[in-house]
Amino acid sequence: MRRYGLAAVGAVAAGALVLGTGGTAWAGEADLEVHGSAVLDGGLMEVRLSPRDHGPDALAGASVRLRWSAALADAQQLPAGCARTGDREVVCGTGPLAVDEPGEQLVVPVRLRERPSEVTLSVDVAWSGGVVDHDRTNDTQRVLVLATGDPYVF
Repeated sequence: MRRYGLAAVGAVAAGALVLGTGGTAWAGEADLEVHGSAVLDGGLMEVRLSPRDHGPDALAGASVRLRWSAALADAQQLPAGCARTGDREVVCGTGPLAVDEPGEQLVVPVRLRERPSEVTLSVDVAWSGGVVDHDRTNDTQRVLVLATGDPYVF
């Protein structure tokens, strides 16, 4: 059985908890979205992600989940803040997100187990520190990436 560092997933993201009126704990409201691009060349795929928070509250951090339709190679060199959570899945922390400012771009290179001619990539907000997101329509992106070496934007 493979182990993908599930304990590290909890460390990938951090959220801000604030006190509302009457001492009630809440994490605020935010509208999170992630856009980016993906390039597939042979068995290598590079994903560039740009997280954004449309507010009304800023976030100390969130997590995005990347899922591939093809299995990842066993050995990966993921960037800091990312953890492998399955055979085809990686979770990455966004870092702090100010309202209506682009977050720090994440660059996630992965090696696929095979050399497919195409891969479907799904990117979704996996954790947002308990904030309420009233617009969940922009939380998930999905793109078909052909092994052409060209960037496919989502």
